[in-house]
Amino acid sequence: MAGGRHGEACAVHEGILRRQSARESSARTYARALPIVPVRARGLTIEGADGRRYLDCLSGAGTLALGHNHPVVLEAIRRVLDSGAPLSVLDLATPVKDAFITELFRTLPPGLADRARVQFCGPAGTDAVEAALKLVRAATGRTGILAFTGAYHGMTAGALAASGGARDVQVTRLPYPQDYRCPFGVGGPRGVELAARWTESLLDDPKSGVPQPAGMILEPVQGEGGVIPAPDDWLRRMRRTTADRSIPLIADEIQTGVGRTGTFWAVEHSGITPDVMVLSKAIGGSLPLAVIVYRDDLDVWQPGAHAGTFRGNQLAMAAGTATLTYVRENGLAERAADLGSRMLTQLAELADTFACVGEVRGRGLMIGVELVDPAGAGPEPVDHHPAATDPEPSHAPHPAAPELAAAVQRECLQRGLIVELGGRHSAVVRLLPPLTISDEQAAAVLDRLSDAVAAVARGHEEQGPHRDRHHGPGHRTG
Repeated sequence: MAGGRHGEACAVHEGILRRQSARESSARTYARALPIVPVRARGLTIEGADGRRYLDCLSGAGTLALGHNHPVVLEAIRRVLDSGAPLSVLDLATPVKDAFITELFRTLPPGLADRARVQFCGPAGTDAVEAALKLVRAATGRTGILAFTGAYHGMTAGALAASGGARDVQVTRLPYPQDYRCPFGVGGPRGVELAARWTESLLDDPKSGVPQPAGMILEPVQGEGGVIPAPDDWLRRMRRTTADRSIPLIADEIQTGVGRTGTFWAVEHSGITPDVMVLSKAIGGSLPLAVIVYRDDLDVWQPGAHAGTFRGNQLAMAAGTATLTYVRENGLAERAADLGSRMLTQLAELADTFACVGEVRGRGLMIGVELVDPAGAGPEPVDHHPAATDPEPSHAPHPAAPELAAAVQRECLQRGLIVELGGRHSAVVRLLPPLTISDEQAAAVLDRLSDAVAAVARGHEEQGPHRDRHHGPGHRTG
Protein backbone atom coordinates (compact mmCIF):
# COMPACT_ATOMS: atom_id res chain seq x y z
CA MET A 1 0.00 0.00 0.00
CA ALA A 2 2.74 2.41 0.93
CA GLY A 3 4.43 1.83 -2.40
CA GLY A 4 1.14 2.42 -4.20
CA ARG A 5 0.54 5.71 -2.38
CA HIS A 6 4.07 6.81 -3.16
CA GLY A 7 3.55 5.99 -6.82
CA GLU A 8 0.31 7.99 -6.88
CA ALA A 9 2.05 10.94 -5.20
CA CYS A 10 4.87 10.86 -7.72
CA ALA A 11 2.34 10.77 -10.56
CA VAL A 12 0.59 13.85 -9.17
CA HIS A 13 3.97 15.57 -8.73
CA GLU A 14 5.09 14.80 -12.29
CA GLY A 15 1.73 15.78 -13.75
CA ILE A 16 1.76 19.22 -12.12
CA LEU A 17 5.32 19.86 -13.26
CA ARG A 18 4.47 18.73 -16.79
CA ARG A 19 1.46 21.05 -16.98
CA GLN A 20 3.50 23.93 -15.58
CA SER A 21 6.12 23.46 -18.28
CA ALA A 22 3.43 23.39 -20.96
CA ARG A 23 1.39 26.36 -19.74
CA GLU A 24 3.59 28.83 -17.87
CA SER A 25 5.86 31.52 -19.26
CA SER A 26 9.42 30.79 -20.33
CA ALA A 27 10.42 33.56 -17.93
CA ARG A 28 9.95 31.26 -14.93
CA THR A 29 13.17 30.84 -12.97
CA TYR A 30 13.08 29.01 -9.63
CA ALA A 31 10.80 26.32 -11.06
CA ARG A 32 13.50 25.30 -13.53
CA ALA A 33 16.25 24.71 -10.98
CA LEU A 34 13.93 23.46 -8.22
CA PRO A 35 11.53 20.90 -9.72
CA ILE A 36 9.44 20.46 -6.58
CA VAL A 37 5.72 20.90 -5.93
CA PRO A 38 5.23 22.24 -2.39
CA VAL A 39 1.97 21.19 -0.74
CA ARG A 40 2.65 21.77 2.96
CA ALA A 41 5.16 23.90 4.83
CA ARG A 42 6.01 24.87 8.39
CA GLY A 43 8.99 26.88 9.58
CA LEU A 44 12.08 25.77 7.68
CA THR A 45 10.45 22.66 6.22
CA ILE A 46 8.59 22.12 2.95
CA GLU A 47 6.85 18.90 1.94
CA GLY A 48 6.45 18.21 -1.77
CA ALA A 49 3.59 16.51 -3.59
CA ASP A 50 5.85 13.47 -3.98
CA GLY A 51 6.17 13.16 -0.20
CA ARG A 52 9.77 14.37 0.02
CA ARG A 53 10.73 16.90 2.70
CA TYR A 54 13.15 19.79 2.24
CA LEU A 55 14.92 22.37 4.36
CA ASP A 56 14.04 25.69 2.71
CA CYS A 57 16.94 28.16 2.68
CA LEU A 58 15.33 30.21 -0.08
CA SER A 59 12.50 31.50 2.16
CA GLY A 60 10.64 33.14 -0.69
CA ALA A 61 13.85 35.03 -1.61
CA GLY A 62 13.91 36.42 1.93
CA THR A 63 10.18 37.07 2.25
CA LEU A 64 9.59 34.54 5.05
CA ALA A 65 11.41 36.08 8.02
CA LEU A 66 9.58 33.72 10.38
CA GLY A 67 9.52 30.78 8.02
CA HIS A 68 6.44 29.14 6.55
CA ASN A 69 3.08 29.51 8.29
CA HIS A 70 4.34 30.86 11.58
CA PRO A 71 1.57 30.75 14.22
CA VAL A 72 1.65 34.50 14.96
CA VAL A 73 1.27 35.28 11.26
CA LEU A 74 -1.59 32.83 10.79
CA GLU A 75 -3.37 34.16 13.87
CA ALA A 76 -3.05 37.76 12.66
CA ILE A 77 -4.55 36.81 9.30
CA ARG A 78 -7.38 34.87 10.96
CA ARG A 79 -8.26 37.82 13.20
CA VAL A 80 -8.75 40.07 10.19
CA LEU A 81 -10.77 37.44 8.33
CA ASP A 82 -12.98 36.75 11.37
CA SER A 83 -13.50 40.46 12.12
CA GLY A 84 -15.36 41.16 8.90
CA ALA A 85 -12.94 43.97 8.04
CA PRO A 86 -12.56 44.89 4.36
CA LEU A 87 -9.61 43.11 2.78
CA SER A 88 -8.65 45.83 0.29
CA VAL A 89 -9.16 49.52 0.99
CA LEU A 90 -6.95 51.46 -1.46
CA ASP A 91 -5.37 54.18 0.71
CA LEU A 92 -8.16 54.62 3.25
CA ALA A 93 -7.21 54.67 6.92
CA THR A 94 -8.03 51.53 8.92
CA PRO A 95 -7.13 50.22 12.36
CA VAL A 96 -5.09 47.46 10.70
CA LYS A 97 -3.07 49.96 8.66
CA ASP A 98 -2.64 52.26 11.66
CA ALA A 99 -1.22 49.40 13.72
CA PHE A 100 1.17 48.43 10.91
CA ILE A 101 2.52 51.98 10.49
CA THR A 102 2.93 52.38 14.25
CA GLU A 103 4.96 49.17 14.52
CA LEU A 104 6.99 49.98 11.39
CA PHE A 105 7.90 53.46 12.69
CA ARG A 106 8.91 51.92 16.04
CA THR A 107 11.63 49.95 14.25
CA LEU A 108 13.05 52.68 11.98
CA PRO A 109 16.61 54.01 12.40
CA PRO A 110 17.00 56.99 14.75
CA GLY A 111 16.67 60.27 12.91
CA LEU A 112 14.08 58.96 10.46
CA ALA A 113 11.18 57.70 12.54
CA ASP A 114 10.45 61.09 14.12
CA ARG A 115 10.15 62.85 10.77
CA ALA A 116 9.07 60.11 8.43
CA ARG A 117 6.30 59.75 5.88
CA VAL A 118 5.20 56.43 4.41
CA GLN A 119 3.85 55.70 0.94
CA PHE A 120 2.13 52.38 0.26
CA CYS A 121 2.99 51.16 -3.23
CA GLY A 122 2.03 48.30 -5.50
CA PRO A 123 2.60 44.90 -3.90
CA ALA A 124 6.14 44.18 -5.17
CA GLY A 125 9.47 45.62 -4.12
CA THR A 126 10.13 46.90 -7.63
CA ASP A 127 7.02 49.10 -7.33
CA ALA A 128 8.51 50.68 -4.22
CA VAL A 129 11.78 51.33 -6.06
CA GLU A 130 9.84 53.09 -8.81
CA ALA A 131 8.12 55.20 -6.18
CA ALA A 132 11.43 56.12 -4.55
CA LEU A 133 12.93 57.22 -7.86
CA LYS A 134 9.83 59.29 -8.66
CA LEU A 135 9.92 60.84 -5.20
CA VAL A 136 13.50 62.11 -5.31
CA ARG A 137 13.05 63.39 -8.86
CA ALA A 138 9.97 65.34 -7.81
CA ALA A 139 11.65 66.65 -4.66
CA THR A 140 14.89 67.79 -6.32
CA GLY A 141 13.67 68.74 -9.80
CA ARG A 142 16.54 66.66 -11.18
CA THR A 143 16.41 63.43 -13.17
CA GLY A 144 19.71 61.51 -12.94
CA ILE A 145 20.18 58.57 -10.58
CA LEU A 146 23.39 57.14 -9.13
CA ALA A 147 23.50 53.35 -8.72
CA PHE A 148 26.14 50.68 -8.34
CA THR A 149 27.65 47.80 -10.25
CA GLY A 150 26.10 44.53 -9.17
CA ALA A 151 22.90 46.17 -8.00
CA TYR A 152 19.49 44.56 -8.20
CA HIS A 153 16.43 46.73 -7.58
CA GLY A 154 13.65 44.95 -9.48
CA MET A 155 12.28 44.15 -12.92
CA THR A 156 10.15 47.16 -13.86
CA ALA A 157 11.65 49.70 -16.23
CA GLY A 158 13.06 52.25 -13.78
CA ALA A 159 14.18 49.67 -11.24
CA LEU A 160 15.84 47.57 -13.93
CA ALA A 161 17.62 50.63 -15.31
CA ALA A 162 19.24 51.08 -11.89
CA SER A 163 20.22 47.40 -11.66
CA GLY A 164 23.46 45.81 -12.81
CA GLY A 165 21.85 44.03 -15.76
CA ALA A 166 20.48 47.17 -17.43
CA ARG A 167 20.56 47.10 -21.23
CA ASP A 168 20.13 50.83 -21.88
CA VAL A 169 22.26 53.15 -19.78
CA GLN A 170 19.95 55.62 -18.06
CA VAL A 171 21.75 55.69 -14.74
CA THR A 172 25.30 56.59 -13.74
CA ARG A 173 27.01 53.40 -12.58
CA LEU A 174 29.45 53.57 -9.67
CA PRO A 175 31.87 50.93 -8.29
CA TYR A 176 30.58 48.90 -5.34
CA PRO A 177 33.52 47.93 -3.11
CA GLN A 178 34.30 44.29 -2.46
CA ASP A 179 37.36 42.26 -1.55
CA TYR A 180 37.35 39.16 -3.70
CA ARG A 181 36.53 40.82 -7.01
CA CYS A 182 37.58 44.37 -6.24
CA PRO A 183 37.02 46.52 -9.37
CA PHE A 184 40.42 48.12 -8.73
CA GLY A 185 42.23 44.85 -8.08
CA VAL A 186 43.32 45.72 -4.55
CA GLY A 187 40.47 45.02 -2.11
CA GLY A 188 40.47 45.94 1.56
CA PRO A 189 40.50 49.53 2.87
CA ARG A 190 42.42 50.71 -0.21
CA GLY A 191 39.71 49.40 -2.51
CA VAL A 192 37.05 51.11 -0.39
CA GLU A 193 38.95 54.39 -0.58
CA LEU A 194 39.33 54.18 -4.36
CA ALA A 195 35.64 53.41 -4.83
CA ALA A 196 34.66 56.40 -2.69
CA ARG A 197 37.09 58.72 -4.48
CA TRP A 198 35.76 57.65 -7.87
CA THR A 199 32.23 58.59 -6.79
CA GLU A 200 33.29 61.94 -5.39
CA SER A 201 35.35 62.72 -8.48
CA LEU A 202 32.41 62.09 -10.80
CA LEU A 203 30.19 64.37 -8.76
CA ASP A 204 32.70 67.20 -8.36
CA ASP A 205 34.30 67.20 -11.82
CA PRO A 206 32.35 69.64 -14.03
CA LYS A 207 33.51 67.69 -17.08
CA SER A 208 32.66 64.20 -15.77
CA GLY A 209 29.49 64.07 -17.83
CA VAL A 210 27.45 63.41 -14.68
CA PRO A 211 25.17 66.33 -13.81
CA GLN A 212 23.85 66.79 -10.29
CA PRO A 213 21.63 63.73 -9.75
CA ALA A 214 18.22 63.39 -8.16
CA GLY A 215 19.38 60.63 -5.84
CA MET A 216 21.67 57.71 -5.07
CA ILE A 217 20.26 54.21 -4.54
CA LEU A 218 22.26 51.40 -2.92
CA GLU A 219 21.87 48.07 -1.14
CA PRO A 220 23.60 47.74 2.25
CA VAL A 221 24.26 44.14 1.23
CA GLN A 222 24.02 43.24 -2.44
CA GLY A 223 21.93 40.09 -2.56
CA GLU A 224 21.43 39.16 -6.20
CA GLY A 225 24.84 40.72 -6.85
CA GLY A 226 26.46 37.87 -4.91
CA VAL A 227 25.90 38.51 -1.18
CA ILE A 228 28.38 41.37 -0.91
CA PRO A 229 28.19 43.40 2.32
CA ALA A 230 28.97 47.08 1.91
CA PRO A 231 31.86 48.11 4.19
CA ASP A 232 30.52 50.26 7.01
CA ASP A 233 33.14 52.97 6.42
CA TRP A 234 32.12 53.17 2.77
CA LEU A 235 28.43 53.49 3.65
CA ARG A 236 29.26 56.33 6.04
CA ARG A 237 31.35 57.93 3.28
CA MET A 238 28.43 57.67 0.83
CA ARG A 239 26.15 59.24 3.41
CA ARG A 240 28.51 62.19 3.85
CA THR A 241 29.08 62.47 0.11
CA THR A 242 25.38 62.68 -0.66
CA ALA A 243 24.48 64.90 2.30
CA ASP A 244 27.23 67.40 1.48
CA ARG A 245 25.91 67.68 -2.08
CA SER A 246 22.17 67.68 -1.26
CA ILE A 247 21.61 64.33 -2.97
CA PRO A 248 18.92 62.16 -1.36
CA LEU A 249 20.25 58.73 -0.36
CA ILE A 250 17.91 55.78 -0.99
CA ALA A 251 18.62 52.56 0.91
CA ASP A 252 17.11 49.48 -0.72
CA GLU A 253 16.29 47.27 2.27
CA ILE A 254 13.89 45.01 0.39
CA GLN A 255 15.91 41.87 1.11
CA THR A 256 18.17 43.06 3.94
CA GLY A 257 15.45 44.40 6.24
CA VAL A 258 13.59 43.00 9.26
CA GLY A 259 16.58 41.48 11.03
CA ARG A 260 18.05 39.55 8.10
CA THR A 261 21.63 40.89 8.43
CA GLY A 262 21.87 41.01 12.22
CA THR A 263 20.32 44.42 12.83
CA PHE A 264 16.69 45.28 12.22
CA TRP A 265 17.69 47.33 9.19
CA ALA A 266 21.06 46.74 7.54
CA VAL A 267 21.97 50.45 7.52
CA GLU A 268 22.18 50.25 11.30
CA HIS A 269 25.51 48.40 11.06
CA SER A 270 27.09 51.62 9.81
CA GLY A 271 24.94 53.97 11.86
CA ILE A 272 23.72 55.96 8.86
CA THR A 273 20.24 57.37 8.36
CA PRO A 274 19.16 57.36 4.71
CA ASP A 275 16.69 59.87 3.33
CA VAL A 276 14.53 57.16 1.78
CA MET A 277 14.14 53.47 2.65
CA VAL A 278 12.62 51.00 0.20
CA LEU A 279 10.90 48.10 1.97
CA SER A 280 9.12 44.94 0.88
CA LYS A 281 9.51 41.13 1.21
CA ALA A 282 9.53 40.37 4.96
CA ILE A 283 7.49 43.44 5.98
CA GLY A 284 4.35 41.73 4.65
CA GLY A 285 4.81 38.65 6.79
CA SER A 286 4.82 36.42 3.67
CA LEU A 287 2.07 38.37 1.85
CA PRO A 288 2.60 41.06 -0.85
CA LEU A 289 3.38 44.48 0.63
CA ALA A 290 5.78 47.25 -0.37
CA VAL A 291 6.33 50.74 1.01
CA ILE A 292 8.79 53.58 0.98
CA VAL A 293 9.59 55.55 4.12
CA TYR A 294 11.18 58.95 3.66
CA ARG A 295 12.01 62.30 5.25
CA ASP A 296 9.01 64.59 5.50
CA ASP A 297 10.72 67.45 3.62
CA LEU A 298 10.81 65.25 0.50
CA ASP A 299 7.02 64.89 0.58
CA VAL A 300 6.25 67.24 -2.30
CA TRP A 301 3.92 64.88 -4.19
CA GLN A 302 0.53 66.06 -5.39
CA PRO A 303 -2.49 63.83 -4.59
CA GLY A 304 -2.45 60.84 -6.91
CA ALA A 305 1.21 61.31 -7.89
CA HIS A 306 1.80 57.69 -6.95
CA ALA A 307 -0.85 55.02 -6.45
CA GLY A 308 -1.62 51.32 -6.82
CA THR A 309 -4.84 49.33 -6.62
CA PHE A 310 -3.49 46.80 -4.12
CA ARG A 311 -1.75 49.23 -1.78
CA GLY A 312 -4.50 48.63 0.78
CA ASN A 313 -3.91 44.90 1.38
CA GLN A 314 -5.22 44.44 4.93
CA LEU A 315 -4.13 40.83 5.31
CA ALA A 316 -0.54 41.73 4.41
CA MET A 317 -0.53 44.64 6.85
CA ALA A 318 -1.78 42.43 9.66
CA ALA A 319 0.73 39.70 8.85
CA GLY A 320 3.44 42.35 8.58
CA THR A 321 2.62 43.88 11.95
CA ALA A 322 2.79 40.45 13.57
CA THR A 323 6.14 39.73 11.92
CA LEU A 324 7.73 43.07 12.77
CA THR A 325 6.58 42.78 16.38
CA TYR A 326 7.76 39.19 16.75
CA VAL A 327 11.20 39.94 15.32
CA ARG A 328 11.58 42.99 17.57
CA GLU A 329 10.27 41.45 20.79
CA ASN A 330 12.16 38.17 20.41
CA GLY A 331 15.55 39.64 19.47
CA LEU A 332 15.67 37.78 16.16
CA ALA A 333 18.04 40.33 14.60
CA GLU A 334 20.57 39.68 17.35
CA ARG A 335 19.96 35.96 16.94
CA ALA A 336 20.66 36.28 13.19
CA ALA A 337 23.93 38.10 13.94
CA ASP A 338 25.13 35.39 16.32
CA LEU A 339 24.01 32.34 14.36
CA GLY A 340 25.08 33.85 11.03
CA SER A 341 28.57 34.53 12.36
CA ARG A 342 28.89 30.94 13.53
CA MET A 343 27.62 29.57 10.21
CA LEU A 344 30.07 31.77 8.27
CA THR A 345 32.95 30.56 10.42
CA GLN A 346 32.07 26.92 9.75
CA LEU A 347 31.50 27.49 6.04
CA ALA A 348 34.86 29.26 5.76
CA GLU A 349 36.41 25.81 6.16
CA LEU A 350 35.06 25.00 2.68
CA ALA A 351 37.28 27.72 1.21
CA ASP A 352 40.29 26.19 2.96
CA THR A 353 39.41 22.66 1.88
CA PHE A 354 38.14 22.92 -1.68
CA ALA A 355 39.87 24.83 -4.47
CA CYS A 356 36.53 25.41 -6.19
CA VAL A 357 35.28 27.59 -3.32
CA GLY A 358 36.50 31.10 -3.98
CA GLU A 359 35.04 32.96 -1.01
CA VAL A 360 32.46 32.60 1.73
CA ARG A 361 30.86 35.88 2.74
CA GLY A 362 27.75 37.46 4.15
CA ARG A 363 26.16 39.23 7.06
CA GLY A 364 23.77 37.71 9.56
CA LEU A 365 21.57 35.10 7.89
CA MET A 366 22.36 36.36 4.41
CA ILE A 367 25.19 34.08 3.31
CA GLY A 368 26.92 33.31 0.01
CA VAL A 369 29.45 30.72 -1.17
CA GLU A 370 31.14 31.64 -4.47
CA LEU A 371 32.18 28.76 -6.74
CA VAL A 372 35.19 29.26 -9.01
CA ASP A 373 37.21 27.41 -11.61
CA PRO A 374 40.53 26.71 -9.86
CA ALA A 375 42.19 25.86 -13.18
CA GLY A 376 41.32 29.21 -14.73
CA ALA A 377 43.46 32.32 -14.46
CA GLY A 378 41.90 35.58 -13.38
CA PRO A 379 43.06 39.06 -14.37
CA GLU A 380 46.50 40.17 -13.32
CA PRO A 381 46.52 41.60 -9.81
CA VAL A 382 47.27 45.28 -9.37
CA ASP A 383 50.47 46.24 -7.57
CA HIS A 384 49.38 49.38 -5.76
CA HIS A 385 52.62 49.81 -3.79
CA PRO A 386 50.99 49.35 -0.39
CA ALA A 387 52.06 51.28 2.64
CA ALA A 388 53.50 49.41 5.56
CA THR A 389 50.09 49.31 7.24
CA ASP A 390 48.29 47.91 4.17
CA PRO A 391 47.59 44.20 3.84
CA GLU A 392 49.52 42.12 1.34
CA PRO A 393 48.38 42.73 -2.25
CA SER A 394 45.73 40.17 -3.20
CA HIS A 395 46.18 37.50 -5.79
CA ALA A 396 43.76 37.58 -8.69
CA PRO A 397 40.57 35.61 -8.08
CA HIS A 398 39.80 32.60 -10.22
CA PRO A 399 37.00 32.88 -12.80
CA ALA A 400 33.45 32.32 -11.60
CA ALA A 401 32.11 28.80 -12.20
CA PRO A 402 28.33 28.94 -12.68
CA GLU A 403 28.22 25.30 -13.77
CA LEU A 404 29.74 24.24 -10.46
CA ALA A 405 27.29 26.40 -8.52
CA ALA A 406 24.39 24.84 -10.43
CA ALA A 407 25.81 21.41 -9.66
CA VAL A 408 25.99 22.28 -5.95
CA GLN A 409 22.37 23.45 -6.07
CA ARG A 410 21.33 20.13 -7.64
CA GLU A 411 23.32 18.13 -5.10
CA CYS A 412 21.72 20.14 -2.30
CA LEU A 413 18.24 19.40 -3.64
CA GLN A 414 19.03 15.68 -3.76
CA ARG A 415 19.95 15.97 -0.07
CA GLY A 416 16.71 17.78 0.76
CA LEU A 417 18.11 21.32 0.90
CA ILE A 418 16.73 24.23 -1.13
CA VAL A 419 19.25 26.98 -1.95
CA GLU A 420 19.28 29.76 -4.49
CA LEU A 421 21.97 31.02 -6.85
CA GLY A 422 23.07 34.61 -7.40
CA GLY A 423 26.09 36.70 -8.20
CA ARG A 424 27.51 38.13 -11.39
CA HIS A 425 27.53 34.80 -13.24
CA SER A 426 25.06 32.92 -11.02
CA ALA A 427 28.08 31.35 -9.38
CA VAL A 428 27.19 32.12 -5.76
CA VAL A 429 25.21 29.60 -3.72
CA ARG A 430 22.99 31.63 -1.40
CA LEU A 431 21.47 30.87 1.99
CA LEU A 432 18.47 32.90 3.21
CA PRO A 433 17.04 30.74 6.02
CA PRO A 434 14.21 32.04 8.21
CA LEU A 435 15.32 33.97 11.28
CA THR A 436 13.61 31.29 13.39
CA ILE A 437 16.01 28.54 12.29
CA SER A 438 17.26 26.50 15.26
CA ASP A 439 20.87 25.56 15.97
CA GLU A 440 20.06 21.95 15.10
CA GLN A 441 18.48 22.94 11.79
CA ALA A 442 21.44 25.20 11.00
CA ALA A 443 23.77 22.27 11.60
CA ALA A 444 21.71 20.13 9.22
CA VAL A 445 21.83 22.86 6.57
CA LEU A 446 25.60 23.16 6.88
CA ASP A 447 26.07 19.39 6.75
CA ARG A 448 23.99 19.05 3.58
CA LEU A 449 25.63 22.03 1.88
CA SER A 450 29.12 20.81 2.79
CA ASP A 451 28.33 17.34 1.48
CA ALA A 452 27.03 18.85 -1.76
CA VAL A 453 30.15 20.98 -2.24
CA ALA A 454 32.37 17.98 -1.50
CA ALA A 455 30.52 15.87 -4.07
CA VAL A 456 30.90 18.54 -6.74
CA ALA A 457 34.53 19.14 -5.84
CA ARG A 458 35.34 15.45 -6.16
CA GLY A 459 33.76 15.34 -9.58
CA HIS A 460 35.06 18.60 -11.02
CA GLU A 461 38.24 19.71 -9.27
CA GLU A 462 41.80 18.58 -9.04
CA GLN A 463 42.87 18.56 -5.42
CA GLY A 464 46.18 20.10 -4.51
CA PRO A 465 47.92 22.71 -2.36
CA HIS A 466 46.05 26.00 -2.16
CA ARG A 467 48.67 28.29 -0.77
CA ASP A 468 48.92 30.19 -4.07
CA ARG A 469 45.17 30.56 -4.35
CA HIS A 470 43.45 33.68 -3.07
CA HIS A 471 40.08 33.07 -1.46
CA GLY A 472 39.81 36.23 0.59
CA PRO A 473 39.77 36.22 4.38
CA GLY A 474 37.73 33.00 4.62
CA HIS A 475 34.55 34.89 5.29
CA ARG A 476 33.52 38.47 5.28
CA THR A 477 30.91 40.15 7.43
CA GLY A 478 31.32 43.66 6.11
